[in-house]
Amino acid sequence: MSSLTETQKKELDTLAVNNFREYLKIPSVHPNINYEPCVEFLKKQATSLGLPVKIYHVKPTKPIVVITWIGTQPNLPTIMLNSHMDVVPVFEDNWTHKPFAADIDEQNNIYARGTQDMKSVGIQYLEAVRRLKQQGVTLKRTIHLSFVPEEEVGGVDGMQQFVHTKDFQNLNVGLALDEGMASPSEEFILFNGERCIWHLHIHCPGNPGHGSLLLENTAGEKVAYLLKKFYEFRNQEKQKLKDNPSWTIGDVTTVNLTQARGGVQTNVIPPELTIAIDCRIPPESVDIKKWEETINQWCKEAGSGIWIEYEQKQPQVPSTKLDNSNPYWLAFKEASDKLGIKLKIQIFPGGTDSRYVRALGIPALGFSPMNNTPVLLHDHDEYLGINTFLKGIEIYCGILPVLANVENRTG
Repeated sequence: MSSLTETQKKELDTLAVNNFREYLKIPSVHPNINYEPCVEFLKKQATSLGLPVKIYHVKPTKPIVVITWIGTQPNLPTIMLNSHMDVVPVFEDNWTHKPFAADIDEQNNIYARGTQDMKSVGIQYLEAVRRLKQQGVTLKRTIHLSFVPEEEVGGVDGMQQFVHTKDFQNLNVGLALDEGMASPSEEFILFNGERCIWHLHIHCPGNPGHGSLLLENTAGEKVAYLLKKFYEFRNQEKQKLKDNPSWTIGDVTTVNLTQARGGVQTNVIPPELTIAIDCRIPPESVDIKKWEETINQWCKEAGSGIWIEYEQKQPQVPSTKLDNSNPYWLAFKEASDKLGIKLKIQIFPGGTDSRYVRALGIPALGFSPMNNTPVLLHDHDEYLGINTFLKGIEIYCGILPVLANVENRTG
């Protein structure tokens, strides 16, 4: 293996930043995304790396791009480096830079939707592979760089369906890396699990009538009872966070009222009111069956006729083990220690494509190498510092060879 000269490193840094900005300028923003510009960009990257690329589809307009670096022992379980091509909508009036211009300010920060979530990581994978190949590094295990659609709307037409296809099975994935989150501190956050998402629409029927009356069994009374129960529970979870300083939001169950619907005018008591509750449940610490029984009991206590419609009701997926039983974790930790980066282990507060991979029993780690950086995913003026971006490439250069050369202890 040869080292890069200072000139080569500067050239690669420039190329990496240029590729990052080019990718950011592709407005792969919801809704109604045209993914073809992303596909063409990634095909070009594969050609520049001298690597094969395949395009898969679980839906005709939802491409999944996989660039493959074949290892010296291709029969071993592989390493998947996953990222998503789509980004969330922007409210351009609230941005100080055009959200798809990839402007660089005087502090060397790149502003664009997707800088943190998560086009940066996709490019960091590519540029780390470029540097490793240029240095003549060889790896035992094959690496697949996957670029998927629709993650920001739940991954239904992306990773969720892809993991159940023969095409995914043929990738023979042994470990997946996926997105994490920026860290405002010196530490780097590593996610080994995430909360499952329940979106409940609770329908509360009741006696309708004139707004001047005191009718029994009204929809509003039922809603009031349920909200009282949910918010009492919410306050208990907030107190748990205060009482356990080492905990993060991923360690507790969150419930939030996100919608309230019903009624026709202010002087008519409606025949039904519906409330929507966003609920996120930790992977191991909550008995999900008992939690559902609790919600059903609240509905029963609130009054007759209440029923729940689940927009989402994800199962709990066990977290990836971070112990001696997981050789990939041992390798990741060894590489991190050698690089001198401090990891902070957390449960991811939201949802990523990792949950679909973990549900198959495949270990998955969420890691975005962005420390000393404010968390701006989905926020206005999303940005990432160029130095942080480039440092992330170097971090992957240190981690990927160790992961891809893990001995085949697990078969």
